Amino acid sequence: MQYDRPVDPLLRVDHLSVTFSSDAGQLRAVDEISFSIAAGESFALVGESGSGKSVTSMAILRLLDPRARVEGGVWFQGENWLELPERAMTERRGRDAAMIFQEPMTALNPVMPIGKQIAEAIRIHQRGLSRTAVRERAIEALASVSIPDPAQRFHDYPHQFSGGQRQRILIAMALVNRPTLLIADEPTTALDVTVQAQILDLLRELKERSNAALLFISHDLSVVAQVAERVAVMRRGRIVEMATCAQIFANPQHPYTKSLLAAVPTMRSRRDAPLAAEGIAGPAKEGSLVEVASGHWARS
Repeated sequence: MQYDRPVDPLLRVDHLSVTFSSDAGQLRAVDEISFSIAAGESFALVGESGSGKSVTSMAILRLLDPRARVEGGVWFQGENWLELPERAMTERRGRDAAMIFQEPMTALNPVMPIGKQIAEAIRIHQRGLSRTAVRERAIEALASVSIPDPAQRFHDYPHQFSGGQRQRILIAMALVNRPTLLIADEPTTALDVTVQAQILDLLRELKERSNAALLFISHDLSVVAQVAERVAVMRRGRIVEMATCAQIFANPQHPYTKSLLAAVPTMRSRRDAPLAAEGIAGPAKEGSLVEVASGHWARS
């Protein structure tokens, strides 16, 4: 059964499950989720911490610990990435799909100039370029995300940039090889609201310019509303509701989605009243996804 709308998707996640094993037993972190994203579309996975969002993104790019058991299918342009040899998958990361991680100071090498880090990403996938061409392309990537004086800052280190600039550098690294799928895992969490708005504007602009598909991961529905066209709400490793962003906000169906929306503060929120608690709404055992309206699916 298809729970999504793209007729010819760029990415199709088909009954994806991820199980971690330990001495304490097994944990099913992702439980048979399915969705797809078309070229040029922005799709969001939203839910509280521990719902399985980031594990899903890591499973798509096969970045999980080898001991994790991943089942199902991750189809990219008709090719199942879960069946590829590791060497072939390495070639596709960065070239066909790239990820923007949540914390730039962790993702960036603190003892390597940022220009060299971007150049390294170029050389991995474009081996025929000269050293001069690689440098020029790296500078162009920095300019495309509005880093001031990119040629002069090519040799600067991550600590010499602000938090927002470091996030822009990660975006430049992700986009420098022109991937057709961009995965952004909580890219604005550590930023103040002004810089957050700038990063979201930048992601929208770059997506439209390159016609890339965007998988946006967040716990914040107010942020998702600014960037996503369709949304899947995750709870305890499962998708409990999936619809267009407008449908989710106008007519949420699942109790958990309603609790997430109620937890978003607005100008009308009473400052002396607690926000709705996340993660407590919804039955412990739920049925299958049911189409409650065209393109709007929710668990009963």
